[in-house]
Amino acid sequence: MPRTRDPEEPRIYFLPNLMTACNLACGFFAVLVIFKGLGLVEIKQTSELSPLSAKAAFEITQPYYEYAILLIFGSCLFDLLDGRLARLGGRESPFGVQFDSLADIISFGMAPAMLLSRAVLLPLGDVGWAIALIYLVCGAMRLAKFNCLAALPKKKDDPGDFRGLPIPMAAGFIASLTFLLIDLYESDRELGVWKYVLAGAMLGLSLLMISDIRYPSFKRVGLRTRGTMGAIVIAVLIVYFTVKFRYVVPVVLFSMYLLYGMIRPWISQRMRKEIEAETVNDDDETNDDVLPPAT
Repeated sequence: MPRTRDPEEPRIYFLPNLMTACNLACGFFAVLVIFKGLGLVEIKQTSELSPLSAKAAFEITQPYYEYAILLIFGSCLFDLLDGRLARLGGRESPFGVQFDSLADIISFGMAPAMLLSRAVLLPLGDVGWAIALIYLVCGAMRLAKFNCLAALPKKKDDPGDFRGLPIPMAAGFIASLTFLLIDLYESDRELGVWKYVLAGAMLGLSLLMISDIRYPSFKRVGLRTRGTMGAIVIAVLIVYFTVKFRYVVPVVLFSMYLLYGMIRPWISQRMRKEIEAETVNDDDETNDDVLPPAT
């Protein structure tokens, strides 16, 4: 006899939550490969019966840090897809919001904090660990605040902006900048002043996540969003340069989004609409009662 479904039980939709599960898997494997790199350093030190030089240790762990960064980028992609699929099929649910946030704290909280504390902030000792912990705590608070806001009734005129820097963008900025620095200093573990720059950037990102600065969500950009030929050409060029200059362009793109939120209040409404592609499409008229994507 089939089980009668409780009407209060949250709905679990397959494709959006599959993307969230893939996001979580990428975060898990990012943490795993960081530990694997550190384990190989310990094994090497034990076999040689002497401490490895900083340069030798970095040469062992470098590929694992790069794998972790690529996995964090993969989490960003899956996090983007789960919200798009949910909105596309009108399949957003409270379960998806909570599941996405739980996945995000691993992929965009724990993984970047571990990456930066080991790859860049290690020379700072306990201060580096403290900075990574502050980032993780602020990221968790950011997600908790979003879940509370998502549970409130949605207003008709709500533009759907994010209050505070979304944690995937914070993680993407950290990962892309670390990716660039690893490439620049792949033959030299000493990062000089850059470790202090990244430490300050991580503290700044932590504050931005729990701030009330509004960032655009670009939720209205979908399959039915109207665009121009010029916008399509620009998008193709961005993809091309991202592939060709993979160490530099991601830093530029994440930095542009980060800075845009801070200067956004001083930009005219007309220009903001052009930048954020807030065009009305059929989906906006038929899906006013769904929840916003978790991030």
